[in-house]
Amino acid sequence: MLGLSSLKPRLPQVEAARKAVRAAQVERYGPQHDRRCWCLCCAREVRRHLSHGNVTVLHGGLLEHLASPEHKKATNRFWWENKAEARMKDKFLISPQDYARFKKSMVRALDSYEEKEDEVIKEMAAQIRAVENSRQEMVQAALEPQAVPDPEEGSSMHTSWEESHRQASSSSQQPLALGLPPIPELDWMEAGQALTFINHQEIPGVGNIHSGATPPWMVQDEEQGSGDQPIGPSYEEFLKQSK
Repeated sequence: MLGLSSLKPRLPQVEAARKAVRAAQVERYGPQHDRRCWCLCCAREVRRHLSHGNVTVLHGGLLEHLASPEHKKATNRFWWENKAEARMKDKFLISPQDYARFKKSMVRALDSYEEKEDEVIKEMAAQIRAVENSRQEMVQAALEPQAVPDPEEGSSMHTSWEESHRQASSSSQQPLALGLPPIPELDWMEAGQALTFINHQEIPGVGNIHSGATPPWMVQDEEQGSGDQPIGPSYEEFLKQSK
């Protein structure tokens, strides 16, 4: 008699397929979705997932096989020949009602998947357009001729540069403020006080150096040199002073 131990290795795949009856799952197609599984009752391999184009319905291939009339006949024959437990046979069969429920769930899953894919496609298209627009703007900016500078604008810029350079030079000549008190400005004349002009005075009869006359500091020497006056006290004055 074939017991549960012989059928147990097949149960995980069948149980996973039965859970997908009410909530079908749809994914993008991949190489892993081409895997097949072994049907013990039919003694052949069957596809596990149902793929079409770039879309795959998980466990769709196995559910379709378990709900087929051929599988039901092969299961009845297998149970009768191996005297398997009757309570185990329903686990390897899918009723027409359950399979119809699965197809409705599969339609809803496909619609939801298409909506998500449309959103992804729109986002990708928007990104592609943004990149293309940016590229075109860069190319257009590179091809545009450079603007010729205005002479008047250049002269004004040159004048402003000279003014700024002159201001910087004048500021550099001023002493740096290193925490010292400011230098007070000297008021040479108080408010309301006028300056007095002192004119040059000339000695009557005596010229000045500008008129070609002898300088004053040489006049005395010339007068003294004109006579034969001895230098120093006389001999008589010396004797008087000695007494």
